[in-house]
Amino acid sequence: MNEILRIEGLTKTYEGGFTALGGVDLDLKEGEILALLGPNGAGKTTLISCVCGIVTSTAGTITVGGYDAQKEYRKARMLIGLVPQEIHLEPFSKVIDTVRYTRGLFGKRRDDAYIEKILRQLSLWEKRDSKVMQLSGGMKRRVLIAKALAHEPRVLFLDEPTAGVDVELRKEMWAVVETLKASGVSIVLTTHYIEEAEAMADRVGVINKGKIALIEEKSKLMARLGRKTLRIELDASVSDIPASLSDYNLRIVEGGEALLYEYEAGTSNTGITRLLAGLRDAGITMKDLSTRQSSLEEIFVQLVADQEETAA
Repeated sequence: MNEILRIEGLTKTYEGGFTALGGVDLDLKEGEILALLGPNGAGKTTLISCVCGIVTSTAGTITVGGYDAQKEYRKARMLIGLVPQEIHLEPFSKVIDTVRYTRGLFGKRRDDAYIEKILRQLSLWEKRDSKVMQLSGGMKRRVLIAKALAHEPRVLFLDEPTAGVDVELRKEMWAVVETLKASGVSIVLTTHYIEEAEAMADRVGVINKGKIALIEEKSKLMARLGRKTLRIELDASVSDIPASLSDYNLRIVEGGEALLYEYEAGTSNTGITRLLAGLRDAGITMKDLSTRQSSLEEIFVQLVADQEETAA
């Protein structure tokens, strides 16, 4: 899969000496969704702003579709669509006029058929003649996406696209993102709703304090860093763990009616077989077994905590 975006050594230091980005390396493949996760102030928006030319980087290179974003800014920027966090729209403008205007800003010829396609795709066609001020917050975010797509970009940045959107509308927007991906648009998604990354991303990047802590395929990341929990439902409750099972770090839950055992998801030597044999030898009878794997949110929180500890 070819790269559509490559970032190398990207650094941004402000006049006061604060370094928002410290040598970021990142790439985006054609037709993929990359979820960029990080706490507030991690550098996500600064990174996007540098790529889009809103903020001038201190050092490093950005290449979009083979064009240097500094030396060939116009050609590179033509390939990028941006949906910002904040909603800034002309309140008295009609939806369709707002989207047409943005297409014109990029020097594209008027194409009403394409604009109609975008508005229908985003469930905005029925609202095309409505003034922006008459729309709900969720609909305004859809207008932002329509504006970002108006000039037919190949890379789309979604910076917290579902902030302040209710759960139902958020799921509808997930479907929109999947449709965009299917049409060949490459997407960088920043979000605080980690279930979005878990549901949609092909790869996950974690940024903290202006540095990339990790970029990896979502499935491999969850297999490598995730933990599984084995829940053992007991036939009769227990009050303590037998000494013979002390090495397994078992936890008693539900008033002694169940045991929990954690193990690494990606390892072949889980210890489960020996544990179950040990339970049998200790005279503990099982009623049921179930497993649960840690979520991407839990993995993210642990990664950030580990980086904080290392930095300290």
